[in-house]
Amino acid sequence: MKVLVIGNGISGLSAAIEAASLGMKVILAAPLQSERTQSVMAAGGINANTGGLNDDSAELHAEDTVKGGCFIEPEQDVMEFCEKAPENLKWLDKMGVMFNRTDDDGICVRAFGGQCRKRTAYAGSSTGKQIVTALVQKCLEYEIKGFIEKRYGLYFYSALITENRCCGALFFDPEKGQLEPVYADAVIFATGGQNKIFGKTTGSELCDGYAAGRLFTQGVLLRNLEFIQYHPTTIETDHKRMLITEAARGEGGRLYYLEGGKPVYFMEEKYGSNGNLMPRDIVSREIYNCPSQVYLDITFLGKEVIHERLEEVYQLCMDYIGLDVTKEPVPVEPSIHFFMGGIRVDRNHMTNIDCLYAVGEAASKYHGANRLGGNSLMAAVHSGRKAAQAINEKGSLLNDDMKESFNGYIEKEQETLSSIMNSKSLFPAVYIQRNIAEIMNKELGIVRSQRDIEEGIDSLDFYLKTLKSLHFDPSVSVYENYRIYYMAVLSKAIMLSALARQESRGAHYRTDFPESKEEFRKCSVAEFSAGEIKIRFENE
Repeated sequence: MKVLVIGNGISGLSAAIEAASLGMKVILAAPLQSERTQSVMAAGGINANTGGLNDDSAELHAEDTVKGGCFIEPEQDVMEFCEKAPENLKWLDKMGVMFNRTDDDGICVRAFGGQCRKRTAYAGSSTGKQIVTALVQKCLEYEIKGFIEKRYGLYFYSALITENRCCGALFFDPEKGQLEPVYADAVIFATGGQNKIFGKTTGSELCDGYAAGRLFTQGVLLRNLEFIQYHPTTIETDHKRMLITEAARGEGGRLYYLEGGKPVYFMEEKYGSNGNLMPRDIVSREIYNCPSQVYLDITFLGKEVIHERLEEVYQLCMDYIGLDVTKEPVPVEPSIHFFMGGIRVDRNHMTNIDCLYAVGEAASKYHGANRLGGNSLMAAVHSGRKAAQAINEKGSLLNDDMKESFNGYIEKEQETLSSIMNSKSLFPAVYIQRNIAEIMNKELGIVRSQRDIEEGIDSLDFYLKTLKSLHFDPSVSVYENYRIYYMAVLSKAIMLSALARQESRGAHYRTDFPESKEEFRKCSVAEFSAGEIKIRFENE
């Protein structure tokens, strides 16, 4: 069996390692090294029931996850995810992730929002970096043994699909200026979320939504696109929003604004002593509605605790805004952080296309309408391993006739790419991309309405028509040029999903439909057919 894994963050690495451990040959394709992926930005921790004195259980973890996701995620899928979490945590621990330890050598856990028990394991305030480091080292072992081949410098162009089966993928190699097919018995997409569509977010611009948009036009179904999580505590820099980890509030940090020169601890006043650890959608909306600048205060924790448990927060604020968090509160604002929506997958993480899988943030699974902090890293590990296991059990092999059937398609796409590369235009693609980001942020923010969404759709329709005939300056980036149309298609699918959900649920809040409705206690599904985007709702 040969498996092609596209993307080398935590979900992609987990999939590659699991597939290699099962005896499969893996091609791990990505533009850059794993140390450059968004996974390294994850700070706060990873969720798993560790039992012991905490009196936690998989059932409680699942209950918190389903409740936090506003009851639209299939409970049996969430339950399996939570039951496997302790095993996956041990898998990482055994691999050498440097988790903080208790006096009896157990793994330390901290409180995170929306959870009835402390179950977020952490490695200082750089959990993502520590996990990536351990996975990269494990991956190297399988490289040496010949089970994993890493291919850097490849940019995904399109899937190779025939008769509803995925047979590999086509990549753009910018050094050669050529398209290169990579065939495989199964393909796993670990390409992350859709940050670049929205411009400044807490995530990496490498996660641009192009893969989802391109697959969408190739017949892959998308799901729950309207659910976009705003992290309540971020600071702004020149290029992006920087995350102030939820761990700061998990350690006791307090949110407030000033009124008449006195602090108003609005979350505690409205939700009680644990108000600062309400689910992220609630905290973000409360901050949005505050009459003045909101601050996060951790000064009272003391220098020792801050440097021991929140060192990254200290360094980040000092480096980017020159603020000492041991002495001053941090001015914070909500920012787009995570996409609950993505590629629709089944319990084995296979899409509606045979032998095509999606994992991590690329897939819409487990989180429902709102993700709980700490669940994303566990979902990345779990989904990667789950997909690899499913591929091994399926054992569906590709034949040579299927490969040959793509010769005409590849030749045609190379001609298309050549026309892009030989364009004489001086018009920069980034201009359109920035306009799309402005539309998405303005019309699809924390609080939405039918009027705003419809205005956004009208604006996107203008650009979609324009992009069909517009040529861009190839000297800047060929990749930027060929991806932008598909990013616009995905943007419209997100808008249409938000328009179709005529209620408020989780991260989707509409002023014209402020209540949740039983009829919408379902997942939205987007389909691209005959050039049109269709939205439906389904129970799973």
